[in-house]
Amino acid sequence: MATRTDAPTRREQILKEAARLFAERGFHGVGVDEIGAAVGISGPGLYRHFPGKDAMLAELLVGISGQLLTGAKRRLQEAGEVSAPEAVLDSLIEGHIDFALDDRPLITLHDRELDRLPDSDRKLVRQLQRQYVELWVEVVRELYPELAEPDARSAVHSVFGLLNSTPHLTRPGSLPGRAGTAELLHRMARGAFAAAGAGRPTAG
Repeated sequence: MATRTDAPTRREQILKEAARLFAERGFHGVGVDEIGAAVGISGPGLYRHFPGKDAMLAELLVGISGQLLTGAKRRLQEAGEVSAPEAVLDSLIEGHIDFALDDRPLITLHDRELDRLPDSDRKLVRQLQRQYVELWVEVVRELYPELAEPDARSAVHSVFGLLNSTPHLTRPGSLPGRAGTAELLHRMARGAFAAAGAGRPTAG
């Protein structure tokens, strides 16, 4: 969601404001009229775009899981076979940091509201997330071949936890600015992987 540079569509505007309001006040604490007011249309007008709040929540959570997976696949494809494993991992980390800094409400929504999705949507989110994790595991094990697969998977999940902590860092002055925060998160993520791999990366 954060990678788009063209003007958002009305549907995307609705989703962005819904995510913000749901994250701030909870799914049940927000009415359709409030979401409509945030984008300058009547509450009933939202039904031309979505059948209801449940559909918005599902599209937000399924959508971001799919976008993270698609973005990771694109980065791997762009890297091809010529990039060193360090560069490929750096690219994956950068992509996830962009999400963690620019789409913080979606992290909060995932943590609080995932169980509200219908079973089919929740299973789809989990499926997309597993595929995303496995892409990372493959790259991490290429860089740290002595790291067992279960340990690599645990390390990936731990790094996601670190990067996804950004919604808790919203107090004024608690972050050093976007560029500084991105750099700090990147160093910490690489440090975590290096620690998990016993500090013995292969030559790139």
